[in-house]
Amino acid sequence: MNQSAVERILVVTPSAPVQPLVTQLAQRDACPLQLVAPGAPVEAAITRRALVLLDADHIDLASLQAWHQRVTEEPTLTLAAFHLGSEDHAIELLATLPLQGVFYRHDAPALVDKGIEVLLGGELWMSRTLMTRLIALYRRQHLGGQRAINGLSRRELEIIGQLGVGASNPEIARQLVISEHTVKTHLYNIYRKLKVRTRDQARAWAHYHLPAGIPRQSTTSDEA
Repeated sequence: MNQSAVERILVVTPSAPVQPLVTQLAQRDACPLQLVAPGAPVEAAITRRALVLLDADHIDLASLQAWHQRVTEEPTLTLAAFHLGSEDHAIELLATLPLQGVFYRHDAPALVDKGIEVLLGGELWMSRTLMTRLIALYRRQHLGGQRAINGLSRRELEIIGQLGVGASNPEIARQLVISEHTVKTHLYNIYRKLKVRTRDQARAWAHYHLPAGIPRQSTTSDEA
């Protein structure tokens, strides 16, 4: 991404602790800053190319899904997250969002500034250790995930994808336009096929085995 083509930086946050970062970004002459609340409609948030910074401390499930959909539809947007607590937190979020940049709570202002420059230049901003873990994860998915995925129906893949981002049964039912009873039935079949006993075990399976292309949201009302 050419820096001159970036019209704004959007920080999605409701919290006061983020003020130092807001001040830091506002001082960048080339990148005017606009704040967008997590609950604001994504459709109204961006009209031109942008670097979108998500506050990982406060972003909710609905906002995660909305931003994922927006970035999927508009690849000119660059998505990054800040306030992450650890690499494990980053891995969890990367299982849900196509992030190009990751910033931790302990990152010094100078490091954040450097990361912003790198992202504006169209490159990734992640630590070497995080990239190493991601590569190992994708290799495991390639080697062992496909056979397991083939045992699940399309609807089951959609449901476990929702489960992987922490959705409750009512939230899954609303997203997929099905009843909660149908969700429970699908979850029973998913647990049986994956040989897991708990929701947490199924969520962990989703994080480690679902490729980025597996649908996590359906726009149809069929229950098959």
